[in-house]
Amino acid sequence: MSTNFLNTSNLPFCKGCGHDLVSKNTAKALDMLGLDPKDVIVVTDIGCHGIIDKALNAHTVHGLHGRSVALATGVSLGVQEPGKKILVFLGDGGATIGLQHIIEAARLNLNMSIVIHNNYLYGMTGGQTSGLTPEGFRTTTALSGNTFAAHDLCALTHAAGASYVTRIMGIGDFSDQLAEAYKTKGCSVIEVIELCPSYGVKFNPNRKLRDIAFEAGKPEGVWTNDRPPFNGSDSNFKEKYLKPNVKSLFDKLDKINIKYPSSLNKGYSIVLSGSAGEGVQLAASIITKAALSCGLNATQKGSYPVTVGVGFSSSEINLSPETINYHGMDIPDLVVATSEEGLAYSLKKIKQMQGGILIIDQSLDVPITGAKVIPFDFRSFGAKNASIMASIFFADKTGIIPRESILDMMESSGLAAKLPLEKILAALDRD
Repeated sequence: MSTNFLNTSNLPFCKGCGHDLVSKNTAKALDMLGLDPKDVIVVTDIGCHGIIDKALNAHTVHGLHGRSVALATGVSLGVQEPGKKILVFLGDGGATIGLQHIIEAARLNLNMSIVIHNNYLYGMTGGQTSGLTPEGFRTTTALSGNTFAAHDLCALTHAAGASYVTRIMGIGDFSDQLAEAYKTKGCSVIEVIELCPSYGVKFNPNRKLRDIAFEAGKPEGVWTNDRPPFNGSDSNFKEKYLKPNVKSLFDKLDKINIKYPSSLNKGYSIVLSGSAGEGVQLAASIITKAALSCGLNATQKGSYPVTVGVGFSSSEINLSPETINYHGMDIPDLVVATSEEGLAYSLKKIKQMQGGILIIDQSLDVPITGAKVIPFDFRSFGAKNASIMASIFFADKTGIIPRESILDMMESSGLAAKLPLEKILAALDRD
């Protein structure tokens, strides 16, 4: 499939999942409407649908479970330029947890399109009954069939005042129907009916999608309200509702004064990877703040599994004497790997390196790489101190920022008092 909005045809969904069709038909609909990827903002949350983010050539915001519409509300109020399109993706869990947000978006008729991937159950967490499960539909927690009627999202949002509401069967090419909804000014709510191939089909064999929807009293349809969209740029709205002289939240942040020099004269990218619970994100923030104290610009982006506290933990840091307009990176200049899980997570980037530096704990097997490899025993003072120790080691080995800037940030954050700092520095000095 050729489209401006997807960067791969191999989407990250189970085979036969309707989410795949929603994404591909959305991309086709946006192309039909002549939208530029830079003018599209897609907001997702926790759930199977939310893993589409990395496949989209558009601005993406990934939020907490059930909060995608709330986040999109902020985007809608802040983005008033004509031609911008705000899409919200959410599933059964997000729709029921965030039901009030959906109702309020419809009531205010905010400029956004809300796409609900309704596969009648909680697909990501084991196929349990949801608030959108039809009566009689079988799930892992209702083997004899759900005994309760489901919410009617279309009836609720139409009654609340959304400009355009539609229920679509997620079969084949429904890009025309999506395009009709997406071009609506104001709030459009699109409920796409699907069957989860992992649980829905398994527990409800030989049942057809349209038959299930019809028996539940929720067939396809379109419902409209003839009303103008919310206009946040209206002067009356601003005078009535916006608070005057509201201070910026940035004013509450502690100021980091420039105290140290830096030898860096171009952009430099760093990946710090270890295991969850071993201070990786803390060490990355120390490096970032230390860089700011050296007059550099810096960005930090953390990555770790949805289940916090287990698995890998990694942070990408960009440093530059110039303004940084994009926080991503391709092949890093430096990778620090302090654990087996961290090494495995960053292995692809390490193998792509044809220069730069790999700083690695000496307990780990060194992978094939074109980077200069520097091993060290970071875990000798405990796993929880490995990343922090590596942050000082990074400063010493690269000379980009002085050791003193790292120690200063540890001191100001209260971290220094919690570390065996004298022993760590002695070990580093012996190297």
